[in-house]
Amino acid sequence: MMECIDDQEELLSLRLAIVADASGMRKTKRKRREAFGLFDLNECCEGKIFCLLEMREEMLKLDHHKRKGVVEDGKGLHLIHLLLISATSVDEGKIDSAVENLSELYQNVSLTGDSVQRVAAYFADGLVARLLTRKSPFYDMIMKEPTPEEEFLAFMELYKVSPYYQFAHFTANQAIIEAFEKEEESNNRALHVIDFDISYGFQWPSLIQSLSEKATTGNRISLRITGFGRSSEELQETEARLVSFAKGFRNLVFEFQGLLRGSKLVSLRKKKHETVAVNLVFHLYTLSSFMKISDTLKSVHLYNPSIVILVEQEGSRSPRSFLSRFMESLHYFAAMFDSLDDFLPLDSVERLRIEKNHLGKEIKSVMNYDKDDKNTPKYEKMETWKGRMEGHGFAGLKLSSKSIMQAKLLLKIRSHYSPVQFDGDNGGFRVSERDDGTAISLGWQDRCLITASAWRCI
Repeated sequence: MMECIDDQEELLSLRLAIVADASGMRKTKRKRREAFGLFDLNECCEGKIFCLLEMREEMLKLDHHKRKGVVEDGKGLHLIHLLLISATSVDEGKIDSAVENLSELYQNVSLTGDSVQRVAAYFADGLVARLLTRKSPFYDMIMKEPTPEEEFLAFMELYKVSPYYQFAHFTANQAIIEAFEKEEESNNRALHVIDFDISYGFQWPSLIQSLSEKATTGNRISLRITGFGRSSEELQETEARLVSFAKGFRNLVFEFQGLLRGSKLVSLRKKKHETVAVNLVFHLYTLSSFMKISDTLKSVHLYNPSIVILVEQEGSRSPRSFLSRFMESLHYFAAMFDSLDDFLPLDSVERLRIEKNHLGKEIKSVMNYDKDDKNTPKYEKMETWKGRMEGHGFAGLKLSSKSIMQAKLLLKIRSHYSPVQFDGDNGGFRVSERDDGTAISLGWQDRCLITASAWRCI
């Protein structure tokens, strides 16, 4: 919880800096207005915002002292109601109403409470940040980005405890292996995977292991991965991680090529007869415009891969409407936070890191995209992605029974307390086939979280 203490000290030092010059009231008011960066606030409103930030500080202090407890019956609905009123007020520029309701929220939310308290705390932060301009030091404090090391640790811990990312990766890998097997007589036992967002490379050890089980010392399989990454440093770390892992499988020839995101696909060399798989797992939604999504799909189609894997979050969080984006995001992340209670106790340090440096970061970012923000994520429903794929010359592939069985087995292994549901609407995690078996979705209770599908060029 040391990070919470750092936040408190930073807020306290900023507060003291603003009110330090008590002898010059005009100077203090001007400094305060510049610090808050609010749109034409009067002195009264500045004072309310100031009190709101102090309440946030108090909430962090209580969390440091391990405030615990489950929200009483009906209290969770009240917190959600306060969030909705606050979001509406922020959207309509009704600062007084927003501050009043956010103040009450900070008195009842907690980063160490139950799932409703925790998710409401991060959404409250996102709304407060939206009240401030990006020039405000308070904005920077609330929207403070985790370090690359903190991001990596949070991702790794979520990967270990939850089926969320494992479902996406294992389902994708199963489809890739089956595409490779179909072409085994003509592909020279060579597989080339083009991963448009390699990230930390966590998807590929299981594929390496599966391919190795199919190979022999005298009849080796060649696996080449071309991965697009955010930075040269990240690509180097991912390459070192995968090369080190692959060395343990002597019947596999492994090669890795790292490219920075934005590099042209046409520059890739294509070996004769190899099976080519394009991996679009959590990638298309990150592109800054629908034109870039279209350009990406066109270039993929020109490359003519044997299979294209698409995995995306389920949601319609349009940048054109703040309130619709707020509601969709609230439903989605409430399910994510609730699901973590199936794996980690309330006082878990790992859970706090996952929520603060991974999920919480995403919540606050989604809340603060503007209509003209070029980096607005393109979250869409499965039906929308299906239309985009078909419009660019792709046809859906029926996923095998092995993919379904594997997903169900994963949930049985990963679900600790909640019952697993298959094609059901209640319980904990659930797996459901969709669109005549061409897609599989992972959901929590009645909320669909992510959907995986496979495609071929036509």
